[in-house]
Amino acid sequence: MDGQFKRLSRDQAQSLGGGQTADAVHSDSDEDLLDAYSRAVVGVAEKVGPAVVSIAVKKQSRSRRAEGEGSGSGVIIAQDGFVLTNHHVIERANEVEVELTDGSLFPAQVVGSDPATDLAVVRTGASGLPTAELGDSSALRVGQLAIAIGNPLGFESTVSTGVISALGRALRSQSGRLIENVIQTDVPLNPGNSGGPLVDSRGRVIGINTAMISMAQGISFAVPVNTARWVTGELLTRGKVRRAYLGLGRTGPPTRPPCSTLL
Repeated sequence: MDGQFKRLSRDQAQSLGGGQTADAVHSDSDEDLLDAYSRAVVGVAEKVGPAVVSIAVKKQSRSRRAEGEGSGSGVIIAQDGFVLTNHHVIERANEVEVELTDGSLFPAQVVGSDPATDLAVVRTGASGLPTAELGDSSALRVGQLAIAIGNPLGFESTVSTGVISALGRALRSQSGRLIENVIQTDVPLNPGNSGGPLVDSRGRVIGINTAMISMAQGISFAVPVNTARWVTGELLTRGKVRRAYLGLGRTGPPTRPPCSTLL
């Protein structure tokens, strides 16, 4: 009996030890998974952060009697100083100034803007600048990691993370035109994030942050990078985007998309 009891005790001890080992392995696995996520975000911030700039503007008011100030973010897309941002960031700008993450300040000129997609390109007088790689927004999938980097209100390289919530959304721009195939995310955005890049886990730009739904939590929008790539080409070539118009009318009442707030 004593021998049997000892054998059972040893078996129970081995079983208990095995359970503890499994729990420890499971805990280590969870920790490794968290580290992998953290490493991805840290790597993206270090890779793309230097290419994200703060844009400060002095604007002519609509009454043309007083000037105002505004700010936003942008991302450098070419080493010779071309910066992609939002149209509403530089709209009615008299002066534009770009600040790099190292504190360097450069005056900039508006190359062109497109109110219909809320995109604009400005150029600084600097060269040899760090740039961000443009990705392919047509390959995006709902649920994948999305990381926003911006310089809201002068706080450089502010990083927030989330996932892509939906694809193929439509967003009404200030001009009234619908921006098609907009990316919806749950990435927390703040005023001043406008024009900053939305990037994937490899640090490739997949969109330009532009708006969020007011009075809602976790509903933000970005113009897809494929749209931004085409608009940028038009702005660099012609200074504006030329579009064809089809003279069709509608008889029913207009439909209104959800109210969005530009950042």
